[in-house]
Amino acid sequence: MKLETVPVPRARLGEGPRWDASTGTLLWVDIPAGLVHRLDGDSQETIDVGQPVGVAVPREQGGLALAVRDGFAVLADGRLTVVAPVTAAERPGNRMNDGACDRAGRFFAGTKAEDDTPGAGALYRLDPDRTSRRVLDGVTISNGVGWSPDERLLYYVDTPTGRVDVFDYDPATGEMADRRTFAELPQPDGLTVDATGHVWVALWGGGAVVRLRPDGGHDLTLEVPATNVTSCAFGGAGLDELYVTTAWDGRTGGELWRCRTPYTGIPAHGFRDSER
Repeated sequence: MKLETVPVPRARLGEGPRWDASTGTLLWVDIPAGLVHRLDGDSQETIDVGQPVGVAVPREQGGLALAVRDGFAVLADGRLTVVAPVTAAERPGNRMNDGACDRAGRFFAGTKAEDDTPGAGALYRLDPDRTSRRVLDGVTISNGVGWSPDERLLYYVDTPTGRVDVFDYDPATGEMADRRTFAELPQPDGLTVDATGHVWVALWGGGAVVRLRPDGGHDLTLEVPATNVTSCAFGGAGLDELYVTTAWDGRTGGELWRCRTPYTGIPAHGFRDSER
């Protein structure tokens, strides 16, 4: 697998790549700059949402759903609307970070303190009726969220724990149970799951993405020419291209990388908003 840079603007903190199959485009964000990027072939569009943005996902009714500084938001018809504020109930200085949607259109995303105060964040779930629920407390840096192909398992990263954890997951209700360690890694960040149930994890400070077997064992390492690797996602028409986001550390990073692989990803899902 050979990485190539995608010719797009360098990000301060690139995150949350997400393939939007409905439009055949890639979404990703630059968190502190408050920018959402969309790549359509050789054409790239940037949207300034006016506040830090941790992740952007498609909204099934059109537009985007976002995890921004203040909470869950919808961007439709050029207008940003915070539909479920969450950080106001936490300590001052918290913001939302990475997240993802399950097949039923529920949007999971978590928070962190800007100064990385231990245990100051949480993981939340936004349901299609726009009600939000705190599903996990005591989080420091909420990061990658992903599901096994049958959605019976949910994988989750709180970076300073040095673990990828796994929960039993009920796709009918969105309930999580029986948290346990899936794998121990140095500073895991964002993640994605492929069609065979292998889990791909970006390593902050590790200059790599690792592929883990369904039993949590190491399968392969993809080295990335940037120290701070933040997340990864499969995209392209065949879901066989791996996109990798990185962060600028003063010397390296900030690029969006891409490589063709012999593996296939799972389609990413959008937020199923009840509001039209």
